[in-house]
Amino acid sequence: MHRQRPFYIRAGSVLTETEVLQNHCVLIDDGSVVDISSQPRPGIEVADYSELNLLPGLIDLHIHGREGCDVMDGSLSSIRTISRSLAKYGVTGFLATTVTADWEKTLRAYEIIGQASELCMPGAEVLGAYNEGLFFAEAHKGAHNEAFFLDLTRERIDKIYAASKGTLKVMALAPELGDSMEQIRYLASLGVQVMLGHTNANFDCASRALEEGAAGGVHIFNGMSGIHHRDPGCAGAVLLNQRALAEVIADGIHVHPSILQLIYRLKGASGIALISDCISAGGFPDGVYQLGELSVEVKNGVARTQSGSLAGSTLTLNQGVLNMNRLGQVPLLDAVNMASIVPARHIGIDDKTGSVACGKKANLTLVNDQLGVKATLVNGRFVYNADESEKASHY
Repeated sequence: MHRQRPFYIRAGSVLTETEVLQNHCVLIDDGSVVDISSQPRPGIEVADYSELNLLPGLIDLHIHGREGCDVMDGSLSSIRTISRSLAKYGVTGFLATTVTADWEKTLRAYEIIGQASELCMPGAEVLGAYNEGLFFAEAHKGAHNEAFFLDLTRERIDKIYAASKGTLKVMALAPELGDSMEQIRYLASLGVQVMLGHTNANFDCASRALEEGAAGGVHIFNGMSGIHHRDPGCAGAVLLNQRALAEVIADGIHVHPSILQLIYRLKGASGIALISDCISAGGFPDGVYQLGELSVEVKNGVARTQSGSLAGSTLTLNQGVLNMNRLGQVPLLDAVNMASIVPARHIGIDDKTGSVACGKKANLTLVNDQLGVKATLVNGRFVYNADESEKASHY
């Protein structure tokens, strides 16, 4: 791929990790941000988006699918569709997330994720794999088929890790089961972030798991023991542990707006990662869809199993940021950081991406004041442009 000429993007506001710069220009060269200034240097092309806001590309740590495709399809074509779809919503990188299914089908999905992480995607980059499945407690199974639940062993961890070509970044588990504390330590030694989820662990058990090296909680308050005044549960353990990261689905359904505010007050922006937890129904009309081995029905954009359990979401991450800002009463810059630098830091890539900063990848998105995405860049190249898409739709 030939090298592009350097060019500037001028935006009405540029959101860095720490401040909002008004009417600034960002110089992109060879896929990276090399300068941020109020005035461009002469002789360099300027792409003028003065009516828009320039944000860091969003990073979705926890997403199962979009537009009829699921990570569990075990298909590169499905991963490409998800990648392309995510770019429309400002996402420049994601963890392909599995769900409970047959063991061999699961390993096949990891093989495809490993392959996809080495390829150039049409939209958002595949940053690795997230294991949400298999090693959970029936009491909080959610949209997971307990018939496929397994004991977590070092052998199974090694097989998943190998199948993914070492791209496994996050492992979700119920810490009260088996010898989970030993496996938490082992996963941490591999550089895999352990998240507590679909668990009935009490406060003491969850707290111990965090002390042993677990990193936080899967979509907090959902799929875990909640806060009771005599047992703060797994949710309480995650909220009170200063190091623990809380995944949040800010769709106004999984977590009440007042609880969004509570989480923010306890964790601050650095302790929250906004996720979509989107399933294959994302971007499609209401109807019946498949999530792993379970059928789910989507009504008014809300996905539920036949038993009534919430089954992921149809949320887009840019909407999650807007919801956190408006429903959670969180400053916009903090809300953006929860979907960019915080997830980047969580999986150890914050030196390369996650914020608009010199020396980092030019993974960026241009949005209006309602966070509607007008363009997305990955490694300095436009992978989505709303104007071009609108033109193409007329032919």
